[in-house]
Amino acid sequence: MIDLAKAAHQIRRIALSAGKVILDIYGGTIESRLKDDQSPVTEADEKAEALIIAGLAEHFPAIPVVAEESVAAGRIPDISGGTFWLVDPLDGTREFISRNGEFTVNIALIADGKPVLGVVYAPARGRLYTGTPEGASLSLVGADGVAGAARPIHCRKPGADGLVVVASRSHRDSKTNDYLAAIRVRELVAAGSSLKFCLVAEGRADLYPRLGRTMEWDIAAGHAVLAAAGGTVTTLEGALMVYGKAPVFDNPFFVAAPCQNSA
Repeated sequence: MIDLAKAAHQIRRIALSAGKVILDIYGGTIESRLKDDQSPVTEADEKAEALIIAGLAEHFPAIPVVAEESVAAGRIPDISGGTFWLVDPLDGTREFISRNGEFTVNIALIADGKPVLGVVYAPARGRLYTGTPEGASLSLVGADGVAGAARPIHCRKPGADGLVVVASRSHRDSKTNDYLAAIRVRELVAAGSSLKFCLVAEGRADLYPRLGRTMEWDIAAGHAVLAAAGGTVTTLEGALMVYGKAPVFDNPFFVAAPCQNSA
């Protein structure tokens, strides 16, 4: 296994560079088209992915990369070795197109089915999250694209007066509404992309249920950040989320939450 602390430094740099590419396009005319699965894709998705794949190949040439747009084009590497990167170059493409700022760059390292390193960068929000076995952190990124000092983040223990629940802004459905009706919700917050995991990791929300289709690259980096902050991602039946479900890479329904002993 690679040195995860050193790898995190390189991944943050790659994510920041990808964010610059995305913001350059975000500031101009955004054109999109639909892929075969009817999800949108833009020039920003494709340029950011190309940059990330090149960066990973330069620094970690022996580790295969599973990336959203590459998989859509039929390029699926051999991940039988058990260690691979999962990349979503622009998570929240609908948010990007609608210009609400809730989109992220997601890069995660998977080992034996688990995310052991994850970086989530929200370029329009200037927030850079990192999760490693040493813990989770948040750095604020200035207009110059330079990240400030990292500060530790951690999940909180939910209050007795109910849960602050974060739900998808673009993919809310009746199944999620039914799930929420069965629990005590104090506040419901809508958010896009993997920022939902990060809100729980920061202690700004208590629960993120997702009862709709997601792909591994959508959630792996956010899962890594949340796990490093003291949280968990489990199926509705309570099993831990696992990765490497080739060739489809889709996820079961899940719930992201703090551990019971979170501070």
